[in-house]
Amino acid sequence: MTVNVAVLGATGAVGQRFIQLLAGHPQFTLTDVTASAASAGKSYAEAVRWGLSTPLPEEVATLPVSETAPAAVSDDVELVFSALPSTPAAAVESDFAEAGYMVSSNASNDRMAPDVPLVIPEVNPSHLGLLDVQRDARRTTGAILKNPNCSTITMVPTLAAVRDAGLERVHVVTLQAVSGAGYRGVSSMQILDNVIPNISGEGPKMESESRKLLGELDGDAVVPHPMTVSASTNRVPTIDGHLETVFIETADALDEAATTAAMELFPSADLHSSPDPLIRVFDAMDRPQPRLDRMRGGGMQVTVGGIDGTQTGMVYNCLAHNTIRGAAGASILNGELLLQTGYL
Repeated sequence: MTVNVAVLGATGAVGQRFIQLLAGHPQFTLTDVTASAASAGKSYAEAVRWGLSTPLPEEVATLPVSETAPAAVSDDVELVFSALPSTPAAAVESDFAEAGYMVSSNASNDRMAPDVPLVIPEVNPSHLGLLDVQRDARRTTGAILKNPNCSTITMVPTLAAVRDAGLERVHVVTLQAVSGAGYRGVSSMQILDNVIPNISGEGPKMESESRKLLGELDGDAVVPHPMTVSASTNRVPTIDGHLETVFIETADALDEAATTAAMELFPSADLHSSPDPLIRVFDAMDRPQPRLDRMRGGGMQVTVGGIDGTQTGMVYNCLAHNTIRGAAGASILNGELLLQTGYL
């Protein structure tokens, strides 16, 4: 038996990843897709400009596209995945929660809201307890669950692996793929033969989201982790896969062997989309690389390499697929957690 699900904003770049990843999913059956009013009434195949290398799933091609509103979604849908941009998501997701739907969202709005759980199932599944706080505060039967920013979700599992050493300071430099900006985010004339520094809004997201994700749920609130996080975020001409260089300082000294062991042994979750191992560590200093490593674990694995000591701590490189682990796959993984924990 599977749960019926819908995808909001199904024709965009992240929406298409949802469609791809939900095809053949053993726990979820995609029954509804929504998009803008201009696409409503068309079949999904007619409405979408399919941009992925794998074929459009046949069972989705004929689905009718609905408007993005609770009244337009089937009554037997139990879980809604949101691929909406943050501005429309701010209003629409609340409408769905008020209508009784559970919403697993990739949108950036409300990630730092005190009653909204921001979750990576392998890192902080206990934060799901905020769903009950949210329902009480907002007087809804449904609720909203968020996954973090695509650059944050690349780094945080590696930080979680070494947090017992007492994380104090984190400095990260990102090299982020163009798909992270969506189809129309960066023009070819801007990005070819170029690197664009200081992606708007990305640095503050990494800094605040990381501390919430690694914080502790204390009653009805998350107490952020006390570490300081500084981020420099940059757009580079790769299609998929965010590569990040992370510098950490810890209260207890770490060396290369201890850091490697902690990451290799960090557990995955007992969920369909969680890879085992969660973190793959390379001995080579020139790995990971986006073209070679972004699809490991079906695009859900975090890969690490270049682990080395510095004068003040450790440095390493980490990589994840930004529209799979960092977006659609992360929301689907959160949906699996909702199902496992009885929220569906």
